[in-house]
Amino acid sequence: MMKKVHTTEAPAAIGPYSQGIVFNDLFFSSGQIPLTKEGNMVDGDVKEQTHQVFSNLKAVLAEAGSSLEEVIKATVYIKDMNEFAEINEVYGEYFSDHKPARSCVEVARLPKDAKVEIEVVAHVK
Repeated sequence: MMKKVHTTEAPAAIGPYSQGIVFNDLFFSSGQIPLTKEGNMVDGDVKEQTHQVFSNLKAVLAEAGSSLEEVIKATVYIKDMNEFAEINEVYGEYFSDHKPARSCVEVARLPKDAKVEIEVVAHVK
């Protein structure tokens, strides 16, 4: 069974994709960038942007019937590896006891010139 996930508590998809897909007992999120649920870009520093990304992830996970505690794998895309420590600090606030598998890569550019984008795969209860 495959189900499209959509919530108004996170920004709408800005292209021909969904916020995420549930397949059987797994949730696959689309990459979340630091847009507010109204679709406005957070212009703050990388820490503020990362907090917004996690706000979006929590919203789509909740809509899917999951949570950060159920995340199996996270992929983090960052614009500048020199900001890794700041992103990692915020990341650690959301994944303190539970530590999913993770990849982190520096990319040339992200949508809307975001500083960070994160996607997750999670178990759905």
